[in-house]
Amino acid sequence: MIFGVPKEISLSDKIPEFRVGLSPMGVKELMLYNSEVYVETKAGKGAGFSDLDYEKAGATIVYSKEEVYRRADIVLKVRRPQKEEFSYIKEGEIVMGFMHLITASKEFIQVVKDKKITLIGYELIRKADGKLPLVSPMSEIAGKLSVQLAGRELESPKSGRGILLSGIPGIPPAEVVILGAGTLGSVSARAFAEIGANVYVLDIKRDKLVKLASKSHRMKITTMFATRHNLEKLTKFADVIIGAVLVPGKKTPILITKKMIKSMKKGSVIIDFDVDQGGSIETAKITPSGKFVYSVDDVYHFCMPNATTLVARTATHAITSSVFPYLRIILEVGFEDALKKNLDLKNGICAEKGSIRKELL
Repeated sequence: MIFGVPKEISLSDKIPEFRVGLSPMGVKELMLYNSEVYVETKAGKGAGFSDLDYEKAGATIVYSKEEVYRRADIVLKVRRPQKEEFSYIKEGEIVMGFMHLITASKEFIQVVKDKKITLIGYELIRKADGKLPLVSPMSEIAGKLSVQLAGRELESPKSGRGILLSGIPGIPPAEVVILGAGTLGSVSARAFAEIGANVYVLDIKRDKLVKLASKSHRMKITTMFATRHNLEKLTKFADVIIGAVLVPGKKTPILITKKMIKSMKKGSVIIDFDVDQGGSIETAKITPSGKFVYSVDDVYHFCMPNATTLVARTATHAITSSVFPYLRIILEVGFEDALKKNLDLKNGICAEKGSIRKELL
């Protein structure tokens, strides 16, 4: 089987993309199954992988994105194809990556239909117990990353509140509100609590709150139901709000309204990791200018749809390690049979030969 790994296209000058769909380690593993792998030159540069690293692993370096798509049976990406790539996708090609079709352009949807493309969305691959094996490692990375992002945006030169997340003896720590008690929210909560911040986690599901509380009973983490009353109360004194809501395959519900934002303290910070699926903050958006840090009512918003690209090497290793078990199944039994025999992979189908899942439109 032939795999193609194109260089990811940045969303804009302000929102770069450094991750890559497969690491050299992944190439080396694919070689064990007599696969061919074509990697676009400099595809791994942003993540610290050279063309030589890929060649040593067994890949063939090519010098155009078009050639990657033309040669491949399966294209391995991080994000869904961008406009510049539409013309390169072959009739009936298989493309795998984080697709998030709920926010895709009509033009891309039409390309998928016209060319009878099959898409596997990493965000939809789901195990029988409901776990998301490709989303979870990205959520863990984002959760741990949230502390350094929040600390940076709170600094005085950034026009933040000029406070230390942990505080010091005699001076209280920051108040951190986290929306969602899933993997991202829980990891983020523990990371903030470990450095001494006061943390509040809200969710609509009691079992998630119970699970978080049981694993962090010695930390300063308060769990609460995500009611309108609690959200309004907490936003008034929050120094940091983290959006960590996930509804697989659906647009994220709005939890924090514009009215609530107006009640927040000047220089406070919002980090919405849900923005690539619509965002859980009403004022969160991917701006036309591509600028992912902006201010609304003197509240600083960090809305980067690909935030884990800031630690691209770690993220690429995580993607490769998580997707490889599914690539192995495909190599052992073929793509069509893999979809029939592996329910996890079947759940990940966004589009099959141009037919798009209705709930994703």
